[in-house]
Amino acid sequence: MDAKDAKAKEIEKRVIENYQNDERMMILIFAQWCVNNKLDAKELYKKAYPNQLNNTILDEVIEETVPKNEADEIPTATVLQVLQLFGNDDLAFVVQEEVEKLDD
Repeated sequence: MDAKDAKAKEIEKRVIENYQNDERMMILIFAQWCVNNKLDAKELYKKAYPNQLNNTILDEVIEETVPKNEADEIPTATVLQVLQLFGNDDLAFVVQEEVEKLDD
């Protein structure tokens, strides 16, 4: 492997790591929004993606959430935008459904 290939591999590795970190942050925003709105993140995820097995990253970030009284407010629009940015349109749809129930 020459220097050019090694450089390309390093860039690819960093892009993947950045994406994974951003994805984790997206999941944390979703999970904290659920806590703030007294919703079960795992149940909403399962409703959006019924055929997927357990989401281990979701399980991990749920441990990182804080009680509502210690959390900053997360606007629903922000959650929807972040979910859609990562292609989680089904989950964004489920979140929107829950928001409509909360507004009733």
